[in-house]
Amino acid sequence: MSAGTERAIAAADGLDLSYAVTRHGPVRSLAEAATARGVEPRQIVKTMVVRLSDTDYRFVLVPGDREIAWPKLRELLGVSRISMPSAETAYDVTGYVRGTITPLGSRTPLPVIADASIEGRISIGGGDHGVALTVDAAELVAALGGAVADVTEPST
Repeated sequence: MSAGTERAIAAADGLDLSYAVTRHGPVRSLAEAATARGVEPRQIVKTMVVRLSDTDYRFVLVPGDREIAWPKLRELLGVSRISMPSAETAYDVTGYVRGTITPLGSRTPLPVIADASIEGRISIGGGDHGVALTVDAAELVAALGGAVADVTEPST
């Protein structure tokens, strides 16, 4: 087990989350990932890192079939500018490489914003490629002290 997966699982255990670990080979699309994880595409939740400033970041939990609605997120956070950090910066902040980022066990604990459409059983990154944790969305958001808001729109 990779150090990233160990960290994510330890964090889930520390939060008393109920979860199931899924391991699968490489996937090339959302549909393939959903099939490999035994969930619907909307149940795969991407953990996006957004940058408000050089020292201020947030996790945004986005369903697989949706994308961040930047105007909604800026309004929620009361800022005029938000960007995605570089892959290197995201790694420095979270300790996870892109494609494996999870809000569980991040090197730097970040505030969490979960899109309002996330509900029920979801599959989030498990800290390494091909590893996911299936958890209850409400339980995860509550354990992380996350905020729930309408911050996404359907993917185009």
